[in-house]
Amino acid sequence: MTEQMVQRRVREATYLAAEKAWSYRVILRFCFTQHERMKQFLYIEDIEAYLKTLPSFSHYDLDDVQQDVQQLVQWGNLKAQQETGRVNTVDEFKKKRFRYQCTPFTVEFERTLVRMEQQGDEFGGSLERSQFQRLYEKLQLVQDSLTSTITDEECAQRWDDVMMYFRAITENTSDYFAHIDGEQANERMQQEAFLVYKDRFTSYLRDFIRSLQRMGLHIQSLLNELTPRETTAFFEQVARHKAKVVHFEETDETAVLQEYAERWRNLADWFIGSETRQSEFSLIQERTAETIRRVTRTAQQLGERDQHFRSRKKDYLHLAEWFEGLTSMEEAHRLSAAVFGVFHTKHLQAEPKVTENIYMDVWETEASVHETTPRIRNYGEKTKAGAVEEHKAEKEAQREAFLAQRKQERLIVERYINGNEIRFRDLHTIEPPVRKLFLSWLSRAMMKETRQIKTEFGHDVVVHIDLSAPPVLLTAEDGELQLPDVVFKFKEGAGS
Repeated sequence: MTEQMVQRRVREATYLAAEKAWSYRVILRFCFTQHERMKQFLYIEDIEAYLKTLPSFSHYDLDDVQQDVQQLVQWGNLKAQQETGRVNTVDEFKKKRFRYQCTPFTVEFERTLVRMEQQGDEFGGSLERSQFQRLYEKLQLVQDSLTSTITDEECAQRWDDVMMYFRAITENTSDYFAHIDGEQANERMQQEAFLVYKDRFTSYLRDFIRSLQRMGLHIQSLLNELTPRETTAFFEQVARHKAKVVHFEETDETAVLQEYAERWRNLADWFIGSETRQSEFSLIQERTAETIRRVTRTAQQLGERDQHFRSRKKDYLHLAEWFEGLTSMEEAHRLSAAVFGVFHTKHLQAEPKVTENIYMDVWETEASVHETTPRIRNYGEKTKAGAVEEHKAEKEAQREAFLAQRKQERLIVERYINGNEIRFRDLHTIEPPVRKLFLSWLSRAMMKETRQIKTEFGHDVVVHIDLSAPPVLLTAEDGELQLPDVVFKFKEGAGS
């Protein structure tokens, strides 16, 4: 793509916003429809006959149609070709009977417009789990073609399949997230009718993210195994097959190979990321998890709002009938205790959020202090000017506690280091905080192409994942977790 092509004025798009767009667009849509039906050439009489079937063109005659068609030819939307094969007289030749064909720009414009008209004002898209499986299968075929002898045509077909599924994944995911983040989707989520779809919607997202995590790991491993030298040889076979298609124009083989390499790099960056940028694969996981949390919060708020405004009249009438049917006061006391609970109980109120740590359980947090104020009209809290408290001792105590916790975690982790490496297969029962730490290392390493990270203790660790080995059952004090065979390799001096 040359700079002149990008900078030139696109005359072919003039018909979309011209004063007579109502006429130009109808004519070109008819020509495009016939083009899609394998009828590339149309005569002026064909266009006139079609327009006369439309009520808004009842006043149009052949001269009006001819004038509009000539304008479209000047803008480059139609190509005029003189018909000379059926000329019987000199007068017929002088009349220059033409037939018209859509230009490539017009065909692409109309295809895009048809797709946008079918889509409407909202984004479409979907989160198809099977597309990741199919992309992985096609990438396996590309990998197999590097070690086997196949034709150039088969290589080109495999390349087209990979690009087709990758394009479908990127377009569908981006469109779907734009759809659920849109204003109309947010408005629908605030309606009570959304509660019917909540479970199905969250299940749809959870199934997608599970498939994404499972297949994404295989795709990342496969992309890391392919070297630039191997992919270049594959691209040369693809380019040789593409060059057999005659387009009556010169093609630069170097530019074609560079384009293929750039597309492959974009595919790898989408799943693996780079040194300076997080992968789209990891961003999609974060957005999906955040969407699930948002939907759950919205459903909870709707349920609380419905419970607050719902009338309990029928419930109380039903309870009254229960009480009326009892024969003794003792039975009435028992029913009252079961329905209303214990009377004269104290209601305790606490701070709703006392920590930012999402992994900490309720019983692990410190008790909060709540000060009850009198509920009288004239009560006002006394305030007085005071000095700014530094809280230096508290901050130092928190710092010392944090460093002590880090030191303890480091000592625990170093117990598992054997020969400058930690192998999941060799681990026995581990502590839940250690498991959480190992999973965080694994997650951070998956975001980097080199699979190398720096831990919280200053260690440089390279993470190796053997997908061909049997899965490992990581056992902790609170449960078991099945994972691939993972090895953390520490650089020299890690365990000292």
